[in-house]
Amino acid sequence: MAKLVTIFGGSGFLGRQVARLMAKRGWRVRIAVRRPDEALFTRTYGSVGQVQPVMCNIRDELSVRAAMSEADAVVNCVNILSPKGKSNFKSVFEQGAENIARISAEMGVARIVHVSGIGVDAASDSAYVAGKARGEAAVLKHRPDAVILRPSVMFGPDDKFYNRFAAMTRLGPVLPIVGGKVRMQPVFVDDVALAAVKGATGEAAPGIYELGGPDVLTMKEIMGQVLKATIRRRGLVNMPFWLAGIGARVLGILQFVTGGLFTNSVLTRDQLALLKRDNVVSPDARGFADLGIQPVAADAVIDQYLWRFRPSGQYEAIKRSAKNLRTH
Repeated sequence: MAKLVTIFGGSGFLGRQVARLMAKRGWRVRIAVRRPDEALFTRTYGSVGQVQPVMCNIRDELSVRAAMSEADAVVNCVNILSPKGKSNFKSVFEQGAENIARISAEMGVARIVHVSGIGVDAASDSAYVAGKARGEAAVLKHRPDAVILRPSVMFGPDDKFYNRFAAMTRLGPVLPIVGGKVRMQPVFVDDVALAAVKGATGEAAPGIYELGGPDVLTMKEIMGQVLKATIRRRGLVNMPFWLAGIGARVLGILQFVTGGLFTNSVLTRDQLALLKRDNVVSPDARGFADLGIQPVAADAVIDQYLWRFRPSGQYEAIKRSAKNLRTH
């Protein structure tokens, strides 16, 4: 019988790509998510019955055990960008990650891959970064043989990074930037997924890998990429951190007073803390080269999905070509 991998958060931005690649390699894939009915699309990644979504809450030990039953490998791709209800940084990044690691050790699962992030620091002002760091420590406590991946900000067709900035270009002639000089190393989601697959199949040695794309870019340069891909001209204005902080606090208060009816997905105080530090691979860290992977640059990919934010969408190139004909 084919080997089985359980992917926690397997219907998410990264998890679905890991699932697709594992199915392509002939593995049986179990997608462990809170709402399996919303993950039915993953069944199309393999032959009939090869990919199966199941209900699981990583805060609940019994559901984690059930999802991990008979698994040969587990991959933890669960991630949240901001707290919502009982899903907060502590319960997801720390308690959930520890549940998965401890139970995988108890059940004798051969391999475990844990997805974290670059720049983790338990003493960070960012609850997100601190939670990721404590989650790593909890995983390594129970599974010192784990493969831990620390990707920089990921991009791809369904990302919440380039797509978010591209949507902002529609709002007016000025595009505000917070932390314009902060450096990032955007990494293609498919490359991170391949690294996770290598960890799950035993092709990657245990340890920590920092994953960044081939280009180190400032936020201002990233916004420049967005404007080029969307064929728009906008003035870039760097917003001071103190002013952005006021906006983040106001949005946070609005979310609190509405009891969560309004969710602050624009800019939180925690996200603001993240924008104050570089998000790049450390010079001495293991990375894609150690995994035999050549990462893809954002410029080679973003045109394929940001075209819908152009003034005339998919017809923008045709309109510009026709305009050139009229001028000759």
